[in-house]
Amino acid sequence: MKIVFAGTPEYAVKPLEALLSTGCVAAVITQEDKPVGRKNILTPPPVKVCAEKFGVPVYQFAKIREHVQEIVAIGADCMVTCAYGQLLTADILDAFPLGVFNLHASLLPKFRGASPIQSAVLAGESVTGVTVMKTALGMDTGDILFAEETPILPNETAGELAERLSVLSAKAALRLIETLATGNFTLTPQDNALATKVRKIQKENALLDFSKPVRELVRTVLGMNPSPVAYTYLRGQVLNVYRAEEADYTEEQPSEVGTVVCALPKKGVVVRCQDGYIRLTELQAFGGKRMRDTDFANGKKVAQGEKLGE
Repeated sequence: MKIVFAGTPEYAVKPLEALLSTGCVAAVITQEDKPVGRKNILTPPPVKVCAEKFGVPVYQFAKIREHVQEIVAIGADCMVTCAYGQLLTADILDAFPLGVFNLHASLLPKFRGASPIQSAVLAGESVTGVTVMKTALGMDTGDILFAEETPILPNETAGELAERLSVLSAKAALRLIETLATGNFTLTPQDNALATKVRKIQKENALLDFSKPVRELVRTVLGMNPSPVAYTYLRGQVLNVYRAEEADYTEEQPSEVGTVVCALPKKGVVVRCQDGYIRLTELQAFGGKRMRDTDFANGKKVAQGEKLGE
């Protein structure tokens, strides 16, 4: 069986490596090189770097829909996609006799769209996984071949979950190829009534609002790590928050939401929110380094009684 793999970020590397180990990958399609960092250094996608190490042909299309004939000429039986980043047209889907299959990082029909991993954390889900579906023209609406589940661990960030789901996607990719090779499988339509759609996370979604419940705030911090990173304001400057947890704290007279009620070297940084207290356990002041809240407090970078968000 000849397959084409389409993917772009680091998340897609492990699934690609798994498929490369089978010797089935005839070509890799990925996004174009992009400028990265303050110096705008032109940088290849991680999937391209991986494919070139294995000597596999790489195609980088600005608009894949304009390269149907090149794709057909590869002569592959199917295409496997994973976080590729472009919508596929009917011409592309029809270019593969066995179809196009996507490794989607949620348990469809939940969290269709661009941010399934972050959205699962933000929603407080206890379980997520990888769904292998046959790609259709709609956004993640295709029939399901199978799904692999995994629990979301306590205090797990979106980045940590993504690493585990990448490994799970690699396992799913191998199972996909084995299943297609048998020719004996059943596709199950999604229940559209249960579908939820999610968009790409923007920086403004990461702003912490301490008038919200503590559990929602903790999920925001975890869901925005490693990017775009949850943040608030301290003395008018951005204060990034990488980790947080619910704090067991009491006051005789509750402070206003957003007030730092504790800033001690041994107890860390605790802030009043709508229904309790949140401890901001890993912080980064504007222009500074990431550090534990105990070190942050020890350096007197924040004081009890200060208001965050201003």
